[in-house]
Amino acid sequence: MPDCTRLALGRTALMDSRNFNRRHVLAGIAGSTALLALGPRAARAQQADLSAYQSAKIDWRQAEGQAITVAVIPAAYFENLISLAPQFEALTGITLRFEKVPPAQIRQKAVLDLTSGSGTYATHAADPMYYPLYQANGWVDPLDTYLEDATLTDKAWFKPEDIVPAWTAANTIEGKLYGIPYDGEVTLQVLRKDLYEAKGLKPAEDLDGFIANAAALHDPGNRVWGTALRGLPGAGQNVYIYSSIFRAFGGDWLPAGQLTVNGPEAEAALAWYVKTMKDYAPAAAQQWNWPDIADAFSQGTLASYIDAHSSASVINNTEKSTVIGKIAYARWPKGPSGKRVSSIWNWGFPINAALPDAGKKATWLFIQWAASTPTQIATSYGFNGPAKRSGVNRLSLWEDPAYVETVSAFGDNFVEATLTALREDTDVDWRPRVPQWPAVGDMVATAIAAALAGQATPKAALDAAQTQIAALGK
Repeated sequence: MPDCTRLALGRTALMDSRNFNRRHVLAGIAGSTALLALGPRAARAQQADLSAYQSAKIDWRQAEGQAITVAVIPAAYFENLISLAPQFEALTGITLRFEKVPPAQIRQKAVLDLTSGSGTYATHAADPMYYPLYQANGWVDPLDTYLEDATLTDKAWFKPEDIVPAWTAANTIEGKLYGIPYDGEVTLQVLRKDLYEAKGLKPAEDLDGFIANAAALHDPGNRVWGTALRGLPGAGQNVYIYSSIFRAFGGDWLPAGQLTVNGPEAEAALAWYVKTMKDYAPAAAQQWNWPDIADAFSQGTLASYIDAHSSASVINNTEKSTVIGKIAYARWPKGPSGKRVSSIWNWGFPINAALPDAGKKATWLFIQWAASTPTQIATSYGFNGPAKRSGVNRLSLWEDPAYVETVSAFGDNFVEATLTALREDTDVDWRPRVPQWPAVGDMVATAIAAALAGQATPKAALDAAQTQIAALGK
C-alpha cells in the first residue's frame, strides 16, 4: 500500500474524523432493516444436493451447533444466496441468519458493530474501500491463515485462484487478504445499438469519442438525451464514476505519499464530467444514482451511459424495459493518459475479529460455501427464480457455456466486454485505499456535486476538498 504516513491518524482521531455518533446512526437506521431468522430449517426444506460440497476434503460439520448472523444488502444476488441457507444448515449444522440492511446504511452498521467488539455480525457484505480502515484497527482477521489451514479449506476444491484477481486485490491490504469476494462488477459503456446503427456510430474508443457520440444522438426535443452519469453525491455514487475518469486523465491519488484530490489532472477530469452532464444529460441526472440511470435507459430516454455491468439486469427487465433487444456494451473509453480505468467493485465477506474461535470457524465455512463454484452456479444460471446473477466471482464461470448463454441475453458483446474489462481495464488504486476513506470519499463527493450544480468551478471545488482533507491529519 502506498506510504500515506502524513495522513496517519490514531484510532480515536480516525473515528472522530468519520463523525460516528452511535446514537445518531442507530436512530437513523432504526426500522430500516429486515432480519431474516432462518434457523434450523433443513428438516422442512427440500433435501439439498450436498454432494458437490461433500467432495471437498474438509469436515463441514466441525462447527456444528454454532449460530452466525450475516449482514447483506437487499439485492437479488443476495436474495438468491439467502434462499439457499437451508442447504448450508443441512451441510454444516450451523444456524444461519441474515439481516438485510440498505446499501447507504450497511457500512455504518458494520463499523458500529466492529468498534463495539460485540460480534453481532459474524461477517457482512463489505465495501472494499473500508478494508484499510478495518485493517488499521484490527477489526477483521486476515484470511490467509484460513485459506492455508487444510482442516478448514480444501484449496484444490475451493480454487481461490479462480476468483476474479482484481477483486481479491481490492480486498488485500499490505499483502494480506481480508475479504473473499462473493459478487462484483466492472463499469462498461451501455449503448442503444439501434440508435448507434441508425447514425452509423461505433462504440467510443476514448472519452472524446464518447462525447462525440452523445452529441450525435442528443435529441431532447424527442425525449432522447445523449448520455447520463451518476450525479448523486456520495463516495459510492458520483465518486464511483469520477474516480475512473480521474485515473484515466492520469491522476494519482497519492503522489509522494500525500493524499491529493486537486491539481491539473483532477480539474480536467471534473471539467469533463461537468460538461458531459451539462450538455448531454437530463437536468435531473444531478441527483441520479445508477438505478435511476438504468430506469431512464430502459424507457428509451438515454442513448448511452457508463456504469456497472450489473445494471444489465435492470434494463432487461421484461416487465418494464422498452429497449430489450436494442442494447450493446463496450469497454470504458480510454482517457487522455491512454488508459481505460474500470471500477473493481465487489461485495466481499470478512471475518469479525471479535468472534470466539468457534464462531470464526463457522463463519469461514459460510464464506467458503458462499464463494465456492457450486454456490456461484446455484445462485446464477442454476437458480430457479427470475433473477440471474451477472456478477459471479469466478473467471471460469465467465467461460462456462451455460453461464455465457444466460447472460448473453442481456445484449450484444456483454460477456466479451465484461470479461475483457475484468482482465485488462481494472486498477486496484482507482480510488485511494487509505483508512480515512469514509471521510475523504464524502469530501470528494461534495466537491463533485458542487461543480455539477455550478456552485463552484472544478478547481475551486477540488481545492476546497483538499483543504478539508489536509485538516484530517492535523
